[in-house]
Amino acid sequence: MSETMQAVEISEPGGPGVLTLCERPMPQPSAGQVVIQVAYAGVNRPDALQRAGSYAPPPGASDLPGLEASGTVVSVGEGVEWPKVGDQVCALLPGGGYAEFVATPAAHCLPVPAGMGMKEAACLPETFFTVWSNVFQRGGLQAGERFLVHGGSSGIGTTAIQLARAFGARVFVTAGSDEKCAACSELGAERAINYRDEDFVEILRAEGGANLILDMVGGEYLPRNVKALADDGRLVQIAFLQGPKVALNFAQVMMRRLTITGSTLRPQSDLAKARIAASLRETVWPLLDAGTIAPVMDSEFPLAQAAQAHARMESSGHIGKIVLKVA
Repeated sequence: MSETMQAVEISEPGGPGVLTLCERPMPQPSAGQVVIQVAYAGVNRPDALQRAGSYAPPPGASDLPGLEASGTVVSVGEGVEWPKVGDQVCALLPGGGYAEFVATPAAHCLPVPAGMGMKEAACLPETFFTVWSNVFQRGGLQAGERFLVHGGSSGIGTTAIQLARAFGARVFVTAGSDEKCAACSELGAERAINYRDEDFVEILRAEGGANLILDMVGGEYLPRNVKALADDGRLVQIAFLQGPKVALNFAQVMMRRLTITGSTLRPQSDLAKARIAASLRETVWPLLDAGTIAPVMDSEFPLAQAAQAHARMESSGHIGKIVLKVA
């Protein structure tokens, strides 16, 4: 096997054009890790933030972008019982997905669901880890509850709609065009709100308020989310497309017993991510195996066109997931 591989690196902080093809040394598995020959790599917002210079990789992680991939295990480190060499997996990565090979903890790998191709499987880890841990584990979504997800047509949004529906919640979404709203309705959203024409606060309050809101917008949405919550409602914040700072009247939080929480996935410990993986495998993977839920695919680009893939994502014209074809 060659000692080097092709990868896409961030040559300097900046726009999509700073993503450049390069040669890198082949990764080697540490204890508890596997090396995967990458078939497809998922493209996600944190990749763009890292490219722009505003989301540094955690200590010890690869400086290459790419937080999820699918492929075939080619080597395993000490102490790894599963997966084995030759197994096809998808995996959450600490970084390094935009490359022909990548190392990641074995405990962050999941089997490729039955009947699913590598392209679709590459889209699962980042969004399913994020949605499962935030909406269900942190947010405690229950059957029958009113759930509002912002950015319903994004990779996170399309995953959240399907999972919430599968577990019996009533799903409301916001999106920025009639086409995106229609796509959300097809996935099972009870009400898709075009935020350019309608006020999500009014619509949710008319329904009795949201029991849970998943938000990646932030900014002016924060006080509006608080207004849209039902008494005892929960707001889970996972990103800030409009910025993290805003004036907020916390008297509402006290008077109406609201909960505001949130998390980011990448800085969490390997053990925390392994626990999310184990919970997904037990509770969610059977739904993927059965075809009850599936990732929504937007577009595919070759590895060398990572810049075009980022431009597509940042145009916000996409519905669902964007992937890079590596193998």
